[in-house]
Amino acid sequence: MCKLKGMRDFLREEEGMGTVEIILIIVVLVGLVIIFKSQITAVVNSLFQKITSQTGSV
Repeated sequence: MCKLKGMRDFLREEEGMGTVEIILIIVVLVGLVIIFKSQITAVVNSLFQKITSQTGSV
C-alpha cells in the first residue's frame, strides 16, 4: 500500500513541467523559423530598406 501511495505522489508531482513546456515552445519556434526562413528574411530586408531610405528625410 505504501508503494502505491508513493507512485501516486510521483505522478502528481509537477515541478519539472515548466522546463519541458519551455523546451517544447523553443522547438516549435525553431521549426517555424526553419520552415519560413526565406519569408522572414524578405520581410526583415524590406524593413531595413525602408528604415535606411527614410533616415535621410529626418
